[in-house]
Amino acid sequence: MIISNYFNKNDNDTNNKLISYFNDLNNGIKLKRDDFLYILDNINDEVFSVLQSLAYQKRKLIYNDSVFIRGLIEISNYCKKDCYYCGIRKSNLTAHRYRYDKNKIYEIVTYAYQRGYRTIVMQGGEDDYYTKELLEEIIGKIRNDYPDVAITLSLGEKDYDTYQALFRAGANRYLLRHESASKKHYEKLHPSFMSFDNRMQCLNDLKKIGYQTGAGLMVGSPFQTNDDLVEDLLFLQEFQPQMIGIGPYLRHHATPFKDMSNGKLEHVLVMYALARLIVPHALLPSTTATSSLDKTGRLKALLSGCNVIMINLSDIDKRKSYTLYENKSYQGDESDEFIELIKKDIEQANMKIDFSIGNYRK
Repeated sequence: MIISNYFNKNDNDTNNKLISYFNDLNNGIKLKRDDFLYILDNINDEVFSVLQSLAYQKRKLIYNDSVFIRGLIEISNYCKKDCYYCGIRKSNLTAHRYRYDKNKIYEIVTYAYQRGYRTIVMQGGEDDYYTKELLEEIIGKIRNDYPDVAITLSLGEKDYDTYQALFRAGANRYLLRHESASKKHYEKLHPSFMSFDNRMQCLNDLKKIGYQTGAGLMVGSPFQTNDDLVEDLLFLQEFQPQMIGIGPYLRHHATPFKDMSNGKLEHVLVMYALARLIVPHALLPSTTATSSLDKTGRLKALLSGCNVIMINLSDIDKRKSYTLYENKSYQGDESDEFIELIKKDIEQANMKIDFSIGNYRK
């Protein structure tokens, strides 16, 4: 069980030691394995308020009050991978599959641009329909038509040459969550044909090519321990990704983990705040999964160091089919039609909505 002390009381010495570690991170000092483990073993709700405040102020120092809005297009729910936690895994024979052709993607991008979005995120399962050549064509047209837009891809593992070709075609950013930086834990979440080492190689390739590179993890996933989360924190500290996607594990009925417990909001918030101090310049989204877990999730995420929100631009019927987990917030508080709902949370966090490109600042 992770972060199991959260609702317990600590003595003053323990709290003071935790706060000392928080201050070290805030001052740019790298922590060691045992330091991170002490934090996760002992942090509670009382001392979390100190960590949360530091993360909020660190974000404000670098990015002022902006919450960067990204336009998300879920282009396909076909996937050749078989991750044990994912609702669009290839073994889910009950999934209603779909994919967008290039003209539909152009249509949504045009709509997004007219609405003021200046970052487009194309996300999908690992679908071989989208060959390197087709993706080059799609990215090239978007780049030609809208030169002032940032193009972010989240399309899974590919070889170096493909990543490089898509970068040359005009893609700027790539999101590839590592899910778990513990090889032992990663292998409990994925079938044997999926390689932890290849996932890490992909992340290194993306950064080498020049993408603004996003890693990320699930919090509260099956079999996860504090030691596993320490591996994630050490990885973030060393790799220094430009973007970090963190969200709770949420179960899906058509997976081997259907009876596992969901992650907990308070644990996700701890990881958000630590990530902000460990990688202070990162673009840190309040993920849809966090909002799906708890209706207060997005606001609390913004208060814990997050500064990005992705707005779903896909057709409503397709959002219903892009179900990585149960009870996804696909309509209302995570969609373009209801942007005013999102503004309320942003304003409540004393922040402001920002549709600009919102690049990583270093």
